[in-house]
Amino acid sequence: MQQYVILVIGASSGIGLATAQKLVDAGHVVYCGARTPCPDERITSLTIDVTKPETICDGIEKILDQTGRIDQLVYCAGFSMAAPVEFASEKDYRYLYEVNFFGALSAVRAVVPHMRLQRYGKIVFIGSMGGVLPIAYDAFYSSSKAALIMLGKELNMELQPHGILVTTVLPGGTATRFTFKRKVYPADAVGVYASDLDKSVGTLAGIEQGGMEATQVADTVIKALNDPNPPAVIASGVKNKTYYLTQKLLPEKLTQYFVSNTYNLH
Repeated sequence: MQQYVILVIGASSGIGLATAQKLVDAGHVVYCGARTPCPDERITSLTIDVTKPETICDGIEKILDQTGRIDQLVYCAGFSMAAPVEFASEKDYRYLYEVNFFGALSAVRAVVPHMRLQRYGKIVFIGSMGGVLPIAYDAFYSSSKAALIMLGKELNMELQPHGILVTTVLPGGTATRFTFKRKVYPADAVGVYASDLDKSVGTLAGIEQGGMEATQVADTVIKALNDPNPPAVIASGVKNKTYYLTQKLLPEKLTQYFVSNTYNLH
């Protein structure tokens, strides 16, 4: 089996950690890029804050100094906040986009020149089913993941002629600490939306904690990395594949009704 040099951004916990551990188990050289070190000592930790592009570039330069190449990138960094659009703070939603979208863009721009010279590269974004089916009161998260999906699709057109393939993996609800790190606006900050916001947050937490294991999503990521010609978008798990296909066929109003009903909104 060929050994690859792989950077997993966001490998200090959750899906990123599960992915990095499976890649190390398979014999690859794996780096974690995150603000906090990876708890698995087999994985080399690099201090990367995705809202600061220079830290991404510095991390990649360290990898190149140590190994001479970088073959694969997995972008798992993410941030979520539950807030009505009307009352959301500009500082919060701009930060969310910096983590979920612009950080991924910075990482791509940093690794592509090296992958292009190698004539080989694999890039996997961790998207979300929320990028195709909106999450109630998580408009910024859903829209950032939708943007990430489209970025991945377009990048394939640009990069495939240079031997670089891009895939966005779509998990649904996944049982990680991400649920408890979500920024939730308090009732006194959201006015008339307080009741619906509270119901939505509780429903989403239940979906996530009763959902997939991080290792299942990691298996989908590794499948994409190992596939010589992976699809641009892969939904992780049978249920999510069904949702992904179904939402393409259903009328928009029916999709909206389904989502509203899921989150107990009336």
